[in-house]
Amino acid sequence: MSRPLAVVTGGRRGIGAGIAIELAGRGFDLALTDIDTTDAADTLAAVTAQGARVTLFQANLGDTARHSELVDEIVAWGGPITCLVNNAGVPAAQRTDLLEVTADAYDSVLDVNLRGTFFFTQAVARHMVAIAVPTGNQPRCIVTISSVSAEMASIARGEYCLSKAGLAMLTKLFALRLAPHDIGVFEVRPGIIRTSMTQAVATTYDQRIADGLVPMARWGTSHDVAQAVAALASGQFAFATGTVINVDGALSVPRF
Repeated sequence: MSRPLAVVTGGRRGIGAGIAIELAGRGFDLALTDIDTTDAADTLAAVTAQGARVTLFQANLGDTARHSELVDEIVAWGGPITCLVNNAGVPAAQRTDLLEVTADAYDSVLDVNLRGTFFFTQAVARHMVAIAVPTGNQPRCIVTISSVSAEMASIARGEYCLSKAGLAMLTKLFALRLAPHDIGVFEVRPGIIRTSMTQAVATTYDQRIADGLVPMARWGTSHDVAQAVAALASGQFAFATGTVINVDGALSVPRF
């Protein structure tokens, strides 16, 4: 029996790799995309160890002209796409006073995090809608990994926050558009997650967490995020769509 196919953008390492491994354990084959294909051996091996087929496509999410071709390549390799996880994204190049953010810095973040994600979601959604009957009634979904920064403002990372806030609306829009096709659309908002991307600020956040920033008093892990995504992808929220899942240890809960 064939396994359903999940696509994870930015799946080579970090949160994306954790999601890919978890989905493989839940019965999915995996098509991963990443702008860089080096140092992917451990992730590919971990996915394969779960009994899944996996391949890695080199792709720049910001290159919207290639999106349709990429979807075609993925489908030719693995069959119909039943789950898309929009995980790929870039941080602000540097923390900058809001009054000093340049147009180039703004564009480099928004072109990938928001524009690229929108148009790749569009390409995959077109593919999903064209499939009249999903094989074996497998639930279908699109899950976008945004951030608590979709709602919580950080004035030293304005362009990043704007990109994540845009993803919140992207989720609502696609949820409404795809609901008649029984395709669930969700947003997962991680908080402070320990990955290679956060290594540079690890000491700062160690102290802030110790001082009470995160009510659960710990870093999040890629596995924490992956478990939430896997529950959504497995159809355990069948009558939910447009839903936000916070994976942040209560960081985003208003308090005083």
